[in-house]
Amino acid sequence: MAPRVPSSPAARPARAAAGDPGSPAPPPALSAAGISKRFGPLLALDDVSLRVAPGSFHALLGENGAGKSTLVKCIMGYHPADAGEVRVGDAALSIRSPREAQSLGIGMVYQHFTLVMNMTVAENLVLARPSLPLVIDWRAERDAIRAFMARMPFQIDPDRPARSLAAGEKQKLEILKQLYLGSRIILLDEPTSVLTPAEADEVLGMLRRMADERRISVLMISHKFREVMAFADEVTVLRRGRVAGRGEARDLTPAAMAEMMVGPQPARVPAARSDAPAGAPVLRVEALAARDDRGRPALDGVTLTVHRGEIVGIAGVSGNGQEELVEVLAGQRAARSGRVLVHDAPYAAGREQTREHRVRCLPEEPLRNACVPAMTVAENIGFRVFDAPPFTRLRWGVSRAALRRSAERLASEYAVKAPSVDAKIGELSGGNVQRAVLARELGLGVGVDERIELLIAANPCFGLDFAAVAEIRARILEARNRGTAVLLVSADLDEIFAMADRVLVMSEGRVVHESPIASADVAEIGRAMAGHA
Repeated sequence: MAPRVPSSPAARPARAAAGDPGSPAPPPALSAAGISKRFGPLLALDDVSLRVAPGSFHALLGENGAGKSTLVKCIMGYHPADAGEVRVGDAALSIRSPREAQSLGIGMVYQHFTLVMNMTVAENLVLARPSLPLVIDWRAERDAIRAFMARMPFQIDPDRPARSLAAGEKQKLEILKQLYLGSRIILLDEPTSVLTPAEADEVLGMLRRMADERRISVLMISHKFREVMAFADEVTVLRRGRVAGRGEARDLTPAAMAEMMVGPQPARVPAARSDAPAGAPVLRVEALAARDDRGRPALDGVTLTVHRGEIVGIAGVSGNGQEELVEVLAGQRAARSGRVLVHDAPYAAGREQTREHRVRCLPEEPLRNACVPAMTVAENIGFRVFDAPPFTRLRWGVSRAALRRSAERLASEYAVKAPSVDAKIGELSGGNVQRAVLARELGLGVGVDERIELLIAANPCFGLDFAAVAEIRARILEARNRGTAVLLVSADLDEIFAMADRVLVMSEGRVVHESPIASADVAEIGRAMAGHA
């Protein structure tokens, strides 16, 4: 692993001067000046400006819905700005598409991988080019890619299938793809969401060194203050579509950046952890086996127990069976063998069973797994209860008025920011979608028994801003303190240590390590995550 970059800018290696013999020409400056963008009645960006200096590492912060992604999409040509301009160097440009942005040397690395997993590294690179010959000379292409790799600060075997790469290697390949396409200005959207802390430091450290060498400039959207303080030169903070503050990273503190993001009011303080001992087992998984979508073994004899009033955290590098485990527990994937028991009764996650045993689920990517984007906030919040009193009308009908009243109460209680509960949930920001799902799963509704026995939460804070993270973690801790058994599956090791009472590590579809969180050893967990348990 590459050494971690010092957090103090003064401690970093001096940059090569632009006029040094043999030093590359620095990338051009990237500027967004007075950018405004409206979507119907919503003013998403209001006169936003920022400048990414040549060879700098610039962090863009803000709550979900603050306008970060909209700004980046305006720069990349996904959305035309209603006002303002984008400059590359001294030229004011109207960028109309990501391909046009790419031709100007601006590339984007997204939160989720865009690789074709069944193709090789070389194939992913070549097929990313905007134009290709009718017949591809793969021998010549591989030779050219090896020569390209030799000039890069890291290498990946061009013949390896993308599917065989670890998460950190896949993110490196996404960056290599942009460098291969000639990008000198690289935009990063939460680039470390699926990486271990060591992988995140390695990837960001590599980009930091390339910026120090004036080979690239970086604009990174992030919610992780540690990464911003360790790797960024400058910071711009958005709040409600406007610039709330900016400055050099070395002159800012996490507290100052947090106040810029949300204003002077503090984020919600997490619930105090109850010291009551864990109670009887609620969830028992015994020798569970399942296959993935390609028919390969994904779970191999997984056994675990979650007790009443306990949070059990499942750590591990993404892709080691965690997703399939959650899908089996949520009734979305069939098990090949083994048993799932809730309250010592066989459990298959049918609607009547989830209601009888009071089981709830917060899945990853809620818009894909837990919501119908074209339906309203009220309808999505009502999915658990629409067919039960007091929401039924004349036995078969649904009382939309009752659903709406319940949704309004829950949206207020869980701070769901939406024009109204009649808005389509797919139009909300990611944090507000997750809050709405949390309201449905933990809040239920007026007249419904709100005691939840088992909560299964899969990366519940993935990609969310720190205020949304604080709110969601507090709600989960409050449920745990009331006696709910919580299975928390998270790719964020910091989240596991902040929330869990016990930690289990999954690798290659098996539980390979278990420890009480109070005595957990980070190095040992890291080795287990890397498959060296």
